[in-house]
Amino acid sequence: MDFLSLAKQRYSCREFSNKKVEKEKIEKILEVARLSPTAVNYQPQRILVLQDKEKLLKLKECTRYGWNAPLIMITCYDKNISWKRKYDNKDEGIIDASIATTHMMLEAQDLGLGSTWIGYFDPEKTRKVYQIPENLVIVSLLAIDYPSENAKPSEMHDKRNPLESFVFWDSIE
Repeated sequence: MDFLSLAKQRYSCREFSNKKVEKEKIEKILEVARLSPTAVNYQPQRILVLQDKEKLLKLKECTRYGWNAPLIMITCYDKNISWKRKYDNKDEGIIDASIATTHMMLEAQDLGLGSTWIGYFDPEKTRKVYQIPENLVIVSLLAIDYPSENAKPSEMHDKRNPLESFVFWDSIE
């Protein structure tokens, strides 16, 4: 599938089939995270893969979302090794982890899986529940599974602003 078609087809899936995702597919999703571009190639992304039912149940302590997906990936970055911009010390780790998460979502779509980036979660509770060290900054929770037969994009999915509303040529005015 060409990339533009893949990007158009991908949506935030909120109804999963609860079919176990095959190890080979999980490994492909993790491989695209490994290959994701990072600032200065420092590769600070760290991913906690949750499949154990007891560990997945604890997710309810951290967020009301998750849609009972049998696979959750918690994407973090190691703030001790992420690149910081010298002009203002901006930590690029959040961008690196976000790129990795985006690549994982698109790979999941290409493999026939659905996914949803969960941004609504309590990071400190998540850190405590999953014993994530302080040097790792939690960026996203990614729910992944096969979409249920009833899964569909939200009504807002195809509503996109025109290019003219956010693209500027040669001047931002």
